[in-house]
This record gives sequence, structure tokens and C-alpha cells, in this order.
Amino acid sequence: MIGRIRGTLIEKTPPFIIIETSAGVGYEIQVPMTTFYQLPDEGAEAIVATHLSISENLHALYGFISNKDKTLFRELIKVNGVGPKLALAILSGMEADEFVMTVHDGNVDRLVKLPGVGKKTAERLLVEMSDRLKDWSVSGLPSSGDTEAPTTNVPRAGDVTQEAVSALVALGYKPQQASKAVAQVDGDGLKSEELIRLALRQLAG
Repeated sequence: MIGRIRGTLIEKTPPFIIIETSAGVGYEIQVPMTTFYQLPDEGAEAIVATHLSISENLHALYGFISNKDKTLFRELIKVNGVGPKLALAILSGMEADEFVMTVHDGNVDRLVKLPGVGKKTAERLLVEMSDRLKDWSVSGLPSSGDTEAPTTNVPRAGDVTQEAVSALVALGYKPQQASKAVAQVDGDGLKSEELIRLALRQLAG
């Protein structure tokens, strides 16, 4: 298993990143947006905790900013009907602590706003995750919607918009839904991850 990768962050195309190690190998990794927001700029060193998912037709590597997020991801994919893609979407829509609090509160309405999570899946998540998360401590950190992100190296507006829409579609939102959410955000001067964060807030509202 590949449990951790450290190297140079050479590409950021949400929700994918590529980290090149000292051996010259570039690993393509899918990360939740809550991790993406906290990554450094391209060219800087990055460290992510990783989970390797192996299926009959696909080997996929998922990365997380902390072991806590990685552990929660692994607990999520144990839930019946929740695969890696849906788990990634859940952790893109809310921070790990926010998810834990949502489960503790039994908040079905909050969960069904996430892509791919219907009422039955939300109820299953609450039932199956409540016991697994009962001993988890919550740090009280702000959710991803309240996190400030740097505004350097801003790409062109058209590129930002398309990248944001593509990222939301990759996370499970329908193209029309993603385009509408991005259009509702004033994206002038924003980086793609900022625009995605604000669009996710719109979709969760």
C-alpha cells in the first residue's frame, strides 16, 4: 500500500493533483476540495496521506491533508452504497469535523445536499457512522466555506470558470447544476479553488 507521498506539487487541476517524488515518479492523486484548499502553490513541496483503491478496472490514489481525513474516508467507504467517489464528494462538501458534528446531530437535511446522497443514503450514513464516530473529538475548526485562500497567480476568468465547473462535475454534481452554482458566484479575480469553495457553499445552501 502507498500510505504517504512527499514531493513537489507539479500540477493542480481540481480534484486532481500530481506530486513528483525525488525518484522522478509523478503520482496522480484525487483529493477532496477540503484538502485542495490547503495545498501549497505548484512548485512547492507537498505531503499527503494516501489511500490506494484497487478495483477490477481501476487503480486510484486518493490523498488527504491529514491522517484524520484519511481515516474518515476509509470509514465512509465501509458504508453500504458509499464508494470512493461519493466519499470524496462528501469530504469536499464539508470538513471532517463538520461531518462528525452532522452525524452526532442526526442532520439528514445537511447530508442530502451533497451530490449523490439521497435520503436513504443519508439515513444509512447516520446509522452506520454514529457508532464509528462516537469517540472522535471535534476540534471546532471553521468549515471549508469559512477558510481564507490565497489569491496569487490568478488565471484568466474563463479558465477559472471552466475548471470550477469541471471540478464540481467530477465530484458528482450534474453539469447544469454545476454551471448554475458557479454562475451565481462573483468569480472576478478568484482562483479556481476559491470559486469552487463558494459554489459548494451555494449548493449546500
